[in-house]
Amino acid sequence: MLLLTSLMCIMATDSPTLYVKTFGNPKDRTVIYLHGGPGYNCVNFEATTAQQLADRGFFVIVYDRRGEGRSTDPGAHFTFDETFNDLNSIYSQYGISKATLIGHSFGGIVATKYAEKYPEKINTILLVGAPVKLQETFKTIIATTKEIYKTKNDSINLRYVMMLESMDTSSIEYSSYCFVHAMQNGFYTPKHPTDAARQLYSTFRTDTLLVKYAGQMTYPAPRGFWANEHYTTIDLAPVIAHLESIQIPVYGLYGKDDGLYSPTQVSDLEKLIGPDHLMYLDNCSHNVFIDQQDDFIEACLAWTVD
Repeated sequence: MLLLTSLMCIMATDSPTLYVKTFGNPKDRTVIYLHGGPGYNCVNFEATTAQQLADRGFFVIVYDRRGEGRSTDPGAHFTFDETFNDLNSIYSQYGISKATLIGHSFGGIVATKYAEKYPEKINTILLVGAPVKLQETFKTIIATTKEIYKTKNDSINLRYVMMLESMDTSSIEYSSYCFVHAMQNGFYTPKHPTDAARQLYSTFRTDTLLVKYAGQMTYPAPRGFWANEHYTTIDLAPVIAHLESIQIPVYGLYGKDDGLYSPTQVSDLEKLIGPDHLMYLDNCSHNVFIDQQDDFIEACLAWTVD
């Protein structure tokens, strides 16, 4: 099989450049990876999983959203319409009529809302550790961290979390502080990673790309998407139900160690999309494609269509 890897900075509507990289044969099934954030980049998936997915018969496209990661643009507006225009430019650049969108974390919000607007361009939506109702995620973080701090008799952090409960839950400050507590309590890390996952995570110390970009965040993006799109209060459940009603399949891959989502949240999504459309994986947290890479790739093979 012919496998191609290319890097291209393409011109997008009203944008200097977008960082875009492809893996595999353009004649194979197209999947586009949408990274998390806002304010992150695609490097975790790009460096660990994109080629492995291409080796199994996919044409894989990864890119950094405008104004995030390596798609530098001081004039970025951070709106969904701007993001959709950039996605459309990628479709056009590579002659794609339909694709599967892999939406990781915030990228799942982008994927779902793009599918709502352009259903004719979608084969399948794969939500990977993606929020359906961010307000529920914040409640989960607060409830879990309170118990952790009580168990540790950590009165200082417990007081901070209790202060969070009195804040405006739609504010970007509330969101940011919640994620800080999630990060410092290991909510993004599997409790008992597999040997394969340990090996992949070890490359974060040696792979030049991962060392440079894996921990890099850009801060205008979260504030911009909050100001323009109020993303901290988004509820995707009605959109997912609509997509299912028009036969756009939505699938979910989540880790049982992902502290952003309670079992109840995952169960609620399962009720929306059906038990055959959801995988809830052991020894797996937020980065499903790293924590359980084989299961992730097998799900892509089973759930994507031409």
